[in-house]
Amino acid sequence: MTIRKIARMGHPILKLPAEPVKDPGAPEIRALVEDMIETMIDANGAGLAAPQVHEGLRVVIFQAPGARAEGGLDEEEAFDHTAPLTVLINPEIEPQSDEMEEGWEGCLSVPGLRGLVPRYTDIVYKGVGLDGKPVERRAKGFHARVVQHECDHLDGILYPQRMTDLGKLIFESEVRHWLASGRKP
Repeated sequence: MTIRKIARMGHPILKLPAEPVKDPGAPEIRALVEDMIETMIDANGAGLAAPQVHEGLRVVIFQAPGARAEGGLDEEEAFDHTAPLTVLINPEIEPQSDEMEEGWEGCLSVPGLRGLVPRYTDIVYKGVGLDGKPVERRAKGFHARVVQHECDHLDGILYPQRMTDLGKLIFESEVRHWLASGRKP
């Protein structure tokens, strides 16, 4: 396993649609996923998409670690502690309603910034795992947000492109000032 370099906003790989994976069980896909897991853990991320490690393939991994809820911008946005580390190949997302909610997001490809992003609150995601077996789950809250965020990478979209007010794009170092000012999202 190798910790890979993470592509940052502006790199062309992050703007391109990723290609479908033809053989989810291929050794090179397994090696990619192992590297992605190690890279995500090293970077303290909740998820990672293959284009972020310079691979234009439709592969995402995600997990909502418990530590993420501490010191976040929105204490009400809880992590789904039951969400396992998930490998999702060739994913599809189906919103279960039109309801959307704004929440703070960061991204390993947009280091040092956080933004208020609207996302569907209730989704079903589908794809296949490394074993080629179908994966299908319903997700709400933070779990749903992470899945949508990571799958956006597969379509060349970074979270600032989803924001409705760039005035709510802030440096992580300024979060305490934002909170102290009493400003609401």
